[in-house]
Amino acid sequence: MTTSTARNYPWYYRPFDWLLTGLAYLPLSVLYGLAGGLYLLMNYVVGYRKRVVLENLRNSFPEKTAAEIQQIRKEFYWHFAQVMVEILKLAAMSEIELRRRVTIRNPELLSGPFAQGRTVLALGSHAGNWEWILPSGALEFPGRAYGVYKPLSNPFFEEFLYRLRTRSGAHLIPMRDTLRDLVRRRTEGRAMSMLTDQAAGPEDRPYWTNFLNQDTSFYSSADRLASQFNCPVVYVNIKRVKRGYYELVILPLHDGNSPLDKDANVVTEAFARHLERDIQAQPASYLWTHRRWKHKR
Repeated sequence: MTTSTARNYPWYYRPFDWLLTGLAYLPLSVLYGLAGGLYLLMNYVVGYRKRVVLENLRNSFPEKTAAEIQQIRKEFYWHFAQVMVEILKLAAMSEIELRRRVTIRNPELLSGPFAQGRTVLALGSHAGNWEWILPSGALEFPGRAYGVYKPLSNPFFEEFLYRLRTRSGAHLIPMRDTLRDLVRRRTEGRAMSMLTDQAAGPEDRPYWTNFLNQDTSFYSSADRLASQFNCPVVYVNIKRVKRGYYELVILPLHDGNSPLDKDANVVTEAFARHLERDIQAQPASYLWTHRRWKHKR
């Protein structure tokens, strides 16, 4: 893995950069000890977005008792604390260690279209450890892993996360440049990773469906892009196997060969159903702090 030496943020962030980078060189076993402190802080001291987490869980699992909801909440905060240090570890993690910790299932669903010079839309979510998806894909498919992202307003965190996400050779595409990038690289065999489980507002032309017992808006761009560029589409789930180990499962959503009605939102609906099943299977592994249902139809 390689890192950029450029620093495009104000000088007063440098001590924080040195601190985070130094912590990243600690073994994960030590970092998980720090995660324990983060868990206690988030769960018992500051109650980080506790109201949002509880509201999301209660609405998503109305069949569960209050005690069961509280148990999932605690398990989520513990998982989230571990994911935070795992993301930090990317700053110093070797290729060998990352390969050992992430197993990729069904990679042929990507390698086949790559050989044909096609762009595959890889739809992921904030489940498991979402930040390990792109670096792992870049190791499995060198030069073919691209990720669509929304740049952060803070210059330090924008650059720090950019370094983490691109250390293993992945490429990043600002969200506003997605269409332009597809036009320019439409004949290159590659994967374009998109986390499409965020709350889609009215300006995003959302697709509405029942998801986790709630009326939910989804970004519908995957259907439009797949229809316009004949892109195969896959669903990507990074499932937690045990602490620090994940299974990246790739499943087909659209082959890119048959006609696709961009307004029918077949791909987005299939994505929602896959994600719903995965969340129900491992509820504590989803990012419940996000205000997923803030928009109304």
